[in-house]
Amino acid sequence: MKHPHVMTIAVNRRRHEVVVDARRTLVDLLRHDLGYVGTRVGCEQGICGACTVLLDGEPVRSCLIFGVQADGCSVETVEGLADGDQLNPLQTAFSKHHGLQCGFCTSGFLMLATALLRKEQHPSEERIREVMASNLCRCTGYQGIIEAVKAAAWEDGM
Repeated sequence: MKHPHVMTIAVNRRRHEVVVDARRTLVDLLRHDLGYVGTRVGCEQGICGACTVLLDGEPVRSCLIFGVQADGCSVETVEGLADGDQLNPLQTAFSKHHGLQCGFCTSGFLMLATALLRKEQHPSEERIREVMASNLCRCTGYQGIIEAVKAAAWEDGM
């Protein structure tokens, strides 16, 4: 490790103290150092959104942020959405409305949608489409994702 940095980070309400190279990305810190493998490494250029996590409540591309930038911050990953074995309404809606196929992009979409629904309780379909368009999916054609977010917002009461 050329540039070690001792940092504290809360992931899914669990505090971690870790020594990390200053050049290590947040996604690599989460996956390799802390074991939160639900966050995916996709394009590593911030384009696909598979690595989306919530940093102090805001969606960020964790492949574009150094882990040390999250020192003292709170991070939420897909592993923090469920309550044990009980999926949250958004996760249930993704399953019910076929908002996932291969599943690679799903964690990023779930975190992006979580941030949206926390800020806007009942977003319009247009707004959902606008926000979800920032992430890429090669399998679903997006309609199931849009329906899932709408269901979580309007039917399931996120």
